[in-house]
Amino acid sequence: MSAYTALTRASYRASVRDRTTVFFTFAFPLIFLVVFGLIFRGKTVEQSGRGYIDYIAPGVLSWGVGNAAVFGVAFTLMQWRRDDLLRLIRLTPAPLGSVLASRYVIALAIGAVQAVLFIGVALLPLFGLHVDATWPWAVPVLVSGITAFLAIGMVIGSRADTPEAVAAVANCVMVPMAFLSGAFYPLDAMPSWLQTASKVLPLHYLNDGISRAVSGRADLASTAVACGGLALFALVFGAIAVKTFRWSNAS
Repeated sequence: MSAYTALTRASYRASVRDRTTVFFTFAFPLIFLVVFGLIFRGKTVEQSGRGYIDYIAPGVLSWGVGNAAVFGVAFTLMQWRRDDLLRLIRLTPAPLGSVLASRYVIALAIGAVQAVLFIGVALLPLFGLHVDATWPWAVPVLVSGITAFLAIGMVIGSRADTPEAVAAVANCVMVPMAFLSGAFYPLDAMPSWLQTASKVLPLHYLNDGISRAVSGRADLASTAVACGGLALFALVFGAIAVKTFRWSNAS
């Protein structure tokens, strides 16, 4: 068995061991969908004439996928380092790339299940989301988004030493971003300066790319912009994560 395979299995077991965490990983975004979907049911955004659900569903999905990627890898790295598992792994021939790649595969799998489950619920008549034939454009955006937020989570997990620290830092990053990037509130209804400022946030590109794909406004150019923006964030935070990675709390 290769080091990558063994680490991927270990990552999978760590991810599914806590059933409460698994449940809320998938249920948490759905709770927001139900709340916002019922509040704004049948209403449209005046600036565009589109239904609120067409903004809310892709936005909440984007935030949920990003949130799961950040928290998942951050908690895993923190726990493995605190339990000295990373130090033991370092004594084996397994390279750092195998450790990070194993988490990447798990994050992609979780994100894919989240997306299918979320869209399936949003399509119910109660919420009335309309998915256009351009939805496949969302796939590369989703993969790019998971990559970017996984890199952010690796930075947090490499520096935070306790579950409380991981939760505090990750929430400080993800909660404000949800509102400032248009995930919970349509950017079209925000001041122009805030719409411009949101472009420095990775969630903006994930949200915009998925929203365009679902609503029929996606094309090669818009998808390239979304994926390019997310790739840039992934490269920057990935480089920081590799630079700041710690095999043990003592290092």
